[in-house]
Amino acid sequence: MGYVEGQDRKQTMLFPEVLEDYLSEENPVRFIDVFIEGLDLSEMGFGRAVPKETGRPPYDPGDLLRLYVYGYLNRTRSSRQLEREAGRNVEWLMGKLRPDFKTIADFRRDNVQGIKKVCREFTLWCKRLELFGGELVAIDGSKFGAVNSPKRNFTEKKLKRMIEEIDAKIDQYLKELDRQDKQEVGERSLSAEELKEKIERYKQRRGQYEQLKRDLEQSGESQVSLTDPQSRSMRVGHGVEVSYNVQIVVDHKHKLVVEHEVVDEVTDQGQLSAMAKKAKETLEVESLEVVADRGYYNGEEVKACEQSGITAYVPKPNNSSNLKRGLFTKEDFVYDGGKDCYRCPAGKELSYRFNSVEQGRPVRSYEIFGCTRCELKSKCSINQRGRRRITRWMDEAILEVMARRVAEHPEKVELRKCLAEHPFGTIKRVMNQGYFLMRGLTKVGAETSLTILAYNLKRVINILGVRTMMEALT
Repeated sequence: MGYVEGQDRKQTMLFPEVLEDYLSEENPVRFIDVFIEGLDLSEMGFGRAVPKETGRPPYDPGDLLRLYVYGYLNRTRSSRQLEREAGRNVEWLMGKLRPDFKTIADFRRDNVQGIKKVCREFTLWCKRLELFGGELVAIDGSKFGAVNSPKRNFTEKKLKRMIEEIDAKIDQYLKELDRQDKQEVGERSLSAEELKEKIERYKQRRGQYEQLKRDLEQSGESQVSLTDPQSRSMRVGHGVEVSYNVQIVVDHKHKLVVEHEVVDEVTDQGQLSAMAKKAKETLEVESLEVVADRGYYNGEEVKACEQSGITAYVPKPNNSSNLKRGLFTKEDFVYDGGKDCYRCPAGKELSYRFNSVEQGRPVRSYEIFGCTRCELKSKCSINQRGRRRITRWMDEAILEVMARRVAEHPEKVELRKCLAEHPFGTIKRVMNQGYFLMRGLTKVGAETSLTILAYNLKRVINILGVRTMMEALT
């Protein structure tokens, strides 16, 4: 018995080949082709969307956009990889066009705003198909690697340490020079000329670090990156990497991404209200429930959500220094709104004393004295005069209401994991797009839009199928 045999590459075909015949009914390129065909690329700001009457004809931006969308959908992002695929894969529907890698790379670089609008257009198309529930969304952030080595990222502390190390090296080589006259020629590991060259190189490097240190102090920034100036060193898992912080809002119904944004903030603490408001505007709903993890806990952000008709579910992190010391924390004290006081675990009242400002927020201070004879003193205060003070943000009632919501609906907080972490897991592991190829917030924002477009497209194909999507377009 023989083997299954394929077609001989040298076999002459009787009839001309038709590219359409190579594609199955459920091939995603069918939808990509028709979807992009229906976009007004000129209105979206794509360059060369209207060809000039003279000169060499450019590539159609629609063709290059098709190339990128299908490339991101299939783990192929770099311009050189896309160049190879355009020449050997008929699925690209490029009509056998073979643009070079520079043409492909320039298209992504020069059309960042247009690419973002294409992603948004697909999101709005999903909304018209009622693929968003519009009731509950999850917000989360994840760090994506930037084109910047950790060795080319500096903080003031790091620069100070490196300058000290250089000073020690220079001092070592200077002492070596002083010993040159006392040693026999054959015993010398380095000549005087070699030592002087090393000293000069270290001095030049020291000058560069000193200049970086001065620039950092003048800018008011906490760190500086040399390859990609807008990237920042961020904590990732158990380590630190130079990255960008990608924020997403995920709808509960089908785990589709409603909104996304790339920021250079190292934490998520100030992102809750901005992302929630964008999602509410896109979904066009009167009210919206939002769940997020402890990293988003911020009173001002929760207040801004409440004022915009957004109900937030954010657990409170308990990182009080008193907890580490084994002392009672603020959560062990009960606020009495009628008397405007706090009641301690021993049943005593902490009365209002004065107003102040802490970390830019107006707070009210409540104190109690005479705790030295209390039997719970060892668990409550280390103040020698037996005093305990509690501060209360002026709008802390908003946080207390949210705390009750979180306690009453733990299932919503738990739901956040499978909503917000699912897209990031798919993007980073399945799609292998956990790092950026471009530099700068604007350009990596366009990269993120292509990634989110590919993720949402993959989800909708799994939900509806290509044939149904094609029918919805027509």
